Amino acid sequence: MDGSAFDLSWQSDACAVRVRPGVAGLRFARRARRTVLAEVFQRAPLRVLVPETPDEPLPLAVLVNVAGGVVGGDRLETSLVLDTDAAAIVTGQAAEKIYRSAGPDSIIVSRATIGAGAWLEWLPQQTILFDGGRLRRRMVMDVAGDARVLAGEMLVFGRMARGERVVRGLVDERWEIRCNGRLVWTDALTLDGDLGDILDDPMCFDGAGAYATMLYVGADAADRLDLVRELLPDGTVLAAASCLGPLLVTRWLSREPHRLRQEFGRTWAALRHALAALPPVLPRIWHI
Repeated sequence: MDGSAFDLSWQSDACAVRVRPGVAGLRFARRARRTVLAEVFQRAPLRVLVPETPDEPLPLAVLVNVAGGVVGGDRLETSLVLDTDAAAIVTGQAAEKIYRSAGPDSIIVSRATIGAGAWLEWLPQQTILFDGGRLRRRMVMDVAGDARVLAGEMLVFGRMARGERVVRGLVDERWEIRCNGRLVWTDALTLDGDLGDILDDPMCFDGAGAYATMLYVGADAADRLDLVRELLPDGTVLAAASCLGPLLVTRWLSREPHRLRQEFGRTWAALRHALAALPPVLPRIWHI
């Protein structure tokens, strides 16, 4: 297919250079008693893998950036459609890396349209911002009817294992969630210039090496708030949850990215089981 079935358009003056415009479009549809990946469109460097998952009742799509990372001027676009009553998981093969830029921004844009009665898990692996990286990322979701979504992102500030600490760069991350076409939540995080001071400030990130957000969108969101708060960790990972209408928001901060990833995954596994009666385990690719 040529991608015309997917909304892949989004313009930004911040992206003047388009070196590798990677595109991925996916549509899941209900066929009899199961969901299938009905349509796929892909353009390098983005690829879509559909591994066999004998222990997982839902189809799994894995997004892969075959370029190995994102440099200044790159643009990655993903469009996802779930038809009525479809259910699927979308994740990433590995951590996405935002390399140091000589000036242009790196653009990552994702759009998801979730039909009535559908269930989506959109939980890519962490994004690592290298020192000097410039990331603009946008996620737009339109959730219809009684559909439900579990979605999130993790951002790591530097290559901790190599002793790198982010001291400069750009993070401009934005979420837009619509239910039945009505905007119910928008959120923006913008860090620009001297990121070192912002990350160290006790009134901001207080030295955190990683940050994460997880959303649950559903009519029963308020009823799930106590459950999520019971799952929140103590100790080196700071976390909090709140609810606004059909949206339950959980955030994490930690000086230790690997600990944050563990808690993020543990919460995801517990919630998918409690919310959708699915196995309380993560896709195997998360453990590779």
